[in-house]
Amino acid sequence: MALVIFDLDGTLVDSVDDLCNSVNAARGYMGLPPLPRDVVASYVGNGAPVLIRRAMGPDAGEQQIEEALAFFLSYYREHMLDNTRPYPGVVEALERLHEKGVKMAVLTNKPQRFSRDMCAGLGLSPYFFQIYGGNSFEQKKPDPVGIRTLMEEAKARPKETWMVGDSATDVLTARNAGVQSVGVTYGISPASLREAPPDFLIHSMTELPALLERKR
Repeated sequence: MALVIFDLDGTLVDSVDDLCNSVNAARGYMGLPPLPRDVVASYVGNGAPVLIRRAMGPDAGEQQIEEALAFFLSYYREHMLDNTRPYPGVVEALERLHEKGVKMAVLTNKPQRFSRDMCAGLGLSPYFFQIYGGNSFEQKKPDPVGIRTLMEEAKARPKETWMVGDSATDVLTARNAGVQSVGVTYGISPASLREAPPDFLIHSMTELPALLERKR
């Protein structure tokens, strides 16, 4: 139980509304109609460039995608905490793990500056010794470089390390790094967990401390 690494969007925080609003603001800026919330949500998880590329559609050229991405990043920076909040039970679980001396970190494909600003704005930063984003390394999740870096920094072995997330991307990242995975069923992409089943499933973050204690 030396190190627990969390995904951010869909795992710690419910950010779909602000992401959807920002994507549709970018589409509006580019003269396109808005997309439904569930469609935008299905595009989330692989970083802002991929999100905007998907949202702009296959007919968009590279210059249009770059222009839409620049607008999205500027708009989202100003509006990313309008509606985003931690999921129920998240703060309580982080507090319990912190009291037990568990080392915790965030590894997300969201840009690092946005991730750190979001955690700070929601009061989550004190729980984490490190917050890495999609631009922290040359490769994003599911590449294992982020987990391996965090294990080295925390001096944790693979069998002592857990990756917690809501999507197949998080499970595959854990597998690629040789660590255990925990999937949450309430997030943005829980259906994708059928493609890559995690080692354990939880329905609320409040279940995590007890799970880790049992498997210690």
